[in-house]
Amino acid sequence: MKKKSTAEEGELAKCVRRSMNRYFKDLDGAKSTDIYSMVLSEMEKPLLEVVMNHANSNQCQAAEILGINRNTLRKKLKIYGIIK
Repeated sequence: MKKKSTAEEGELAKCVRRSMNRYFKDLDGAKSTDIYSMVLSEMEKPLLEVVMNHANSNQCQAAEILGINRNTLRKKLKIYGIIK
């Protein structure tokens, strides 16, 4: 897959950019820390849920779609309470 330049960034990148700009605007100068972890946790659970749904709950297929190890996927699914 060809990497996109900033001028041709995808819809997901545009959504993140808008959301982060809105987040900082809403802070209205208040201090914020650990934003990286916050953003990852906010996007990771819905990402996993959508991919698992797309893969009909097949963890091997979902891991392949995500490009991660199945054990890593299983650990993340447990963390977010997607599986027990």
